[in-house]
Parts: sequence; structure tokens; C-alpha cells
Amino acid sequence: MNIVGIDTSGPAASCAVLKDGIVAELIAMNRGLTHSETIMSALDAAMSGAGLRCEQVDCFAAVAGPGSFTGVRIGVCAAKGLAHAWGKPVARIDALEALAMNAAHFDGLACPILDARRGQVYCAAFDMKSGMPERALEDGAMELTAFLDLLPRDRRLMFLGDGLRVHAARIRERLPEACVAPANLRDIRADAACLLAAARPEQWMEARKLTPIYLRAPQAERLRERRLREEGKEG
Repeated sequence: MNIVGIDTSGPAASCAVLKDGIVAELIAMNRGLTHSETIMSALDAAMSGAGLRCEQVDCFAAVAGPGSFTGVRIGVCAAKGLAHAWGKPVARIDALEALAMNAAHFDGLACPILDARRGQVYCAAFDMKSGMPERALEDGAMELTAFLDLLPRDRRLMFLGDGLRVHAARIRERLPEACVAPANLRDIRADAACLLAAARPEQWMEARKLTPIYLRAPQAERLRERRLREEGKEG
């Protein structure tokens, strides 16, 4: 099975090639550049390095969110475009599930948190003892303290994700026994998207059906709704 994975949902971007069940190539980038400037050349390099042509790909897997609205759209559009051009299916990968894969076989709950700005995190919890994510808490967008209040105190907890850049100190203060992932385990990896897609071929879909995973409306929509509400009050 050959799968190409794409992730541009957060500050770091990556792409990977799963060739005959082996992660043949992984390119990760966290250089502050716009993902639209880097992801296509990285994909070309990864596929060339793996010796894989588009016609040999069984599925294109895109990390579809939650995450940066612009970043999510870049990865989703890249996967849709390639899949449509070559008549291949796509896999819609949840960013929080992909991130939880960094805690495979952890004997507790993996608690991925992504910085959602405005004092909030995108968050969920997964039991990873089998090596694949088994959901313990559904995806949400909320303040960190609200998420911490939802977590059980009788399980070991491991926090991962770019939300740690902002919230690691607060987590350690509130939950001193919790594990806080080191820097090398905090970013989503596109090879995790490949493995999740390979494990769930029944969820593959036509390219035109691939949509982003949004847990709240984009900022432009929120600002428009607020303006309309304010104009309504003035009227």
C-alpha cells in the first residue's frame, strides 16, 4: 500500500510517503515560511526520494484540522488537487488523532492540545495503549482550564502539541504529575497521517468530498457576525 501524507495545519508542515507499508520518506519543516511556498516542493522531493510516482499512489491523506484555517486549507487543497488529477481517493485525518500517534503505546491518555489563539486550545484525549488512538474525549475548542477539568485524575496523562509553547507552565502547575512531551514529540507528523489512513481504508473518499475539520468559525466569519449583531442593535 502506497500513501502520501500531507500536513500544513499548524506552525510546522510535513509530508511523508508510506511505500509498501514502510515510511520511506518524511520531510518536516518549521522555518516560519508560508506553507503554500514549501509544501509542493517538499512533496515532489519526498516522492522522488521514495521512487514513487503519482499513478502508484493508492491514497492521499490530508490532515484536515482542527488548526490554522489558512494552513488547513493549503493541505486539503493540495491533497484534493493531486487526488483529483490522478483519480485517487483521499483520507481525511483529524489533526488531534495524528498528534496522539506521537504517544503510541503510552499507558495512559494522550492529551493533544493545539493553540487556537484567544486563550483557547483545540483539544481531545485518546487511549493509546493499542498503538492506535481510541477516543476518550471528543475534539473541542475551549480554554485550557476547562479542558483540564474534563480529564480524569486516576490516569496518567501526556500532553502534546504546539499548545505547549503557550501553556506548558500552566499544565505543570495544575497537574505536576502529568507528562509534558519534549520538543521532538510536539508537532504533527505526516507519517502518522499515512498510518491512520492505511488502518482505515473504509473511510477513504472521493477527492471532491474532502472538507476541512473546523471546530469554530474562521475569524473573518466571526467578525462579520459580530458586526451584523452590532448593526442590528443600532438599528
